[in-house]
Amino acid sequence: MLTFAFIVVRILANPLANVFQKQLTQRSVHPIFVIAVVHTVLAIGCLPYCLVPGRLDLAAGVWSNMITAALLAVTGNVLLVYALSGSDLSILGPVNAYKSVVSLGLGVFLVGERPTPIGLLGVLLIVAGSYFVIDRKVNQPLSNAFVRFVSGRGVQLRFAALFLSATEALFLKRAIVLSSPAIVFVLWSVLGFAIALAWTLLSLRRELAGQLAAVKSAFVTFVRLALATGAMQLATVLTFRDLQVGYSLALFQLSTIVTVLLGRRFFAETNIGERLIGSIVMAAGAALIVVFGTRQ
Repeated sequence: MLTFAFIVVRILANPLANVFQKQLTQRSVHPIFVIAVVHTVLAIGCLPYCLVPGRLDLAAGVWSNMITAALLAVTGNVLLVYALSGSDLSILGPVNAYKSVVSLGLGVFLVGERPTPIGLLGVLLIVAGSYFVIDRKVNQPLSNAFVRFVSGRGVQLRFAALFLSATEALFLKRAIVLSSPAIVFVLWSVLGFAIALAWTLLSLRRELAGQLAAVKSAFVTFVRLALATGAMQLATVLTFRDLQVGYSLALFQLSTIVTVLLGRRFFAETNIGERLIGSIVMAAGAALIVVFGTRQ
């Protein structure tokens, strides 16, 4: 029952975080600064846990997995915010279904897994669903629209972000096996803070004053984003504790439907009916790939 609750929180929190990220980019807040502020808030919240003696006396494997996961998380989230700054939320949400296709391809080349017919059907469903998501001009061939879709900067950045996110999930699961969800969440927050802060100081030295001013003007949105991100990540690691990563990611695909609806609600995005149909078809395809997609 608790696992179901964690999944529901994850499905709802992720699209909400995307909404707040996009709202901040509309205020000209730099993507790396967005991520740095979020991790700062989360790290402060985790500070009491870190100060308890012995809490962070962990095996070397936990640290190595979590440093890698934090690097992937910060980089992937920065790319995601960049993508949100220039593309519709209701387009980028469904693109997340391609994470399952990426995982399928990696399994073939890295561990010798073979796609099943059901897995290939899942790929076809994701591609078919994409055609509903694509904005197509009148009389424009679908093939040309699809090429334009995948060549768009926002979509390409989203693809890069989901690749990093899929890889991050594997390192999170390995760290959870060696420790606990609480420790993984704390290290994800704190190590992410250190990485994002260093990145911010190196890349935004001349813009830092203006970015700090944005915290004051958009304080409520930053707080909402930090809460949504914290809830999303905590729900993620708790789900990974109880379920395999693949099954968890398949269930998380339901968030794409919520994302499309929020795109309409907060940003007045158009073609929502078609995009909603596409997101449902793509989520179904992703679930087929993850659950039935490969065999040894």
